[in-house]
Formats: sequence, C-alpha cells, structure tokens
Amino acid sequence: MEKFLRFPISGSTFILVSVTNIALISQLTGTTTAIYYKSGGSATDVVTITHASLANDGFRDFVQNQVLSALETSWTNVALTVDPPVAVSGIAIA
Repeated sequence: MEKFLRFPISGSTFILVSVTNIALISQLTGTTTAIYYKSGGSATDVVTITHASLANDGFRDFVQNQVLSALETSWTNVALTVDPPVAVSGIAIA
C-alpha cells in the first residue's frame, strides 16, 4: 500500500510526498532537505523540501520520524498530515 506525508505549504495548500521506496533522507542545508527514492536501475528521483532555517539536521530528523509514523499506521490511513517544526515554503520533484 502506498503511503504519503501530507505537508502544509506556507500561503498555499498541502502537498503529498510518498514514503514508499525511500533510499535516503538528507538535510542539504539549514533550509533544504532532500528525499532520495529508488526508482529502478541506477536512477534516483529526488524530492527537495524548502523550509525555514533549522540547524543540526533537525528537519531531516523530523521527516524520518514522520516516515516511520506513516508506515506504522493502518493500511486505511494512506496520508499522514504532518506538523513541521518550521514553515515549509515549497516542495520540488526532480
């Protein structure tokens, strides 16, 4: 079953981010965190989350904990709405 994190975006709406096939979650800077996905072969898809400043890999730790929480929910709960510790201003897929 596919599972998602439902992120609130500042001044906008919500965006769903898959928690399936995650290979790595990395805080690239104080304001960007990347989720790397296994997508077959040697290819990797990346979701980059832009957020307010949070030091010491705090946002990465938050995302990892939310992924675990989402995967622990019942199969009928497909999307877990998250409450980030800082504002999220955008999510990009590459």
